Amino acid sequence: MGKVKTRLLGMEEIEEEQKKEQKEKAKEKKMAKKTEKKEEPKKEEEKKEVKVKKTKKIIVKPKGKKYVGVKKLVDKTKSYALADAVELLKKMKTTKFDAAVELHLVVDETGLKGEIQLPHSTGKSVKVTVVDDKVLDKLEQGKIDFDILVTHPSFMPRLAKFAKILGPRGLMPNPKAGTISPNPEEVVKKFEGGLLRWKTEPKFPLIHQMIGKETLPAEKLLENANKFIEAVGLKHIQKAYLKSTMSPSIKLEIKS
Repeated sequence: MGKVKTRLLGMEEIEEEQKKEQKEKAKEKKMAKKTEKKEEPKKEEEKKEVKVKKTKKIIVKPKGKKYVGVKKLVDKTKSYALADAVELLKKMKTTKFDAAVELHLVVDETGLKGEIQLPHSTGKSVKVTVVDDKVLDKLEQGKIDFDILVTHPSFMPRLAKFAKILGPRGLMPNPKAGTISPNPEEVVKKFEGGLLRWKTEPKFPLIHQMIGKETLPAEKLLENANKFIEAVGLKHIQKAYLKSTMSPSIKLEIKS
């Protein structure tokens, strides 16, 4: 005969009670986990710091009494003839130093450029440098101490490696600008004599050009201004303003 399994009376009832207890405990654990999951995001949100962007305060400095005084001389509703604007600008000097006189033009397109020899010196000194071994050594060290760079064609292969440095600054010699020449010394004399290169801003149809200093006589300022406007071309100019470094602007009358 095989083995006979003995079973104690009441064992089934105990097992059923234990199973019920286990099921109840399992349900309680599940409920507890669900409530924890719901509470966790709330706790995390409470822990998160609210980041507030600090905005910089733009402080506009009030204009000086002299500036406010000369500003009253300009009628903002009026466009002035160039000769009248120059005379008015002479009355608006507010600085002790010899400020620059500037023309600011709004033109009809970007990419306009050219060069011009003004009748009279603007008073601005321009440093023109001819490329040689010493200049190349300085460029190698990242030193740029010139306003215009002129070169003989034989140096162009050695200058090519500096195109990324000189190009964005408008200093890379090129035939269109007349800064590559077999006779660079003659080009230097031309630029030092007052030859100006002008162009619009890269992304905006605007031209800014110094045409002299405040101490330059009115008739010479007028001649420089007329010559520059003529070089740009009246057909391209939509608006024009005359001002010194620290003065209010004077709107010019432009007749095409």
